[in-house]
Amino acid sequence: MDPTHEDRDLTEAQLAAAAATFSMLSSCSRLHLVWLLAADEYDVSTLAELTGINVAAASQHLAKLRRAGVVTTRRHGRRQVYRVEDRHIVTVVSQVVDSVSLDQPANAARSMHMTRGASGAASVDAWRVEAR
Repeated sequence: MDPTHEDRDLTEAQLAAAAATFSMLSSCSRLHLVWLLAADEYDVSTLAELTGINVAAASQHLAKLRRAGVVTTRRHGRRQVYRVEDRHIVTVVSQVVDSVSLDQPANAARSMHMTRGASGAASVDAWRVEAR
């Protein structure tokens, strides 16, 4: 066991909350939104443009992320801007992205095929880790 890992049992509520967070981040579009919002605040139009999805889809994803407590909003003039408040989410997302970077030699055998569906949202068609 990792020496930094505390010896404690997880409750069902903790497991359910963690699973719900990972489920929320399992959408490529939502993960991309969180990645962008970890670095800066943006309005929905800018986020839609940066992610390549339409404004309505971005708005729906942001609403889900907001209900889940992953992102928050504030008024900036007539616009509503989004940001990630929970730095733990930023840490988890950064660690996952770093661990699957294809330019890292240790991860060169991993491959992921991304496609865009009819809605314009990105999805993962296949994920495989090949034998080394």
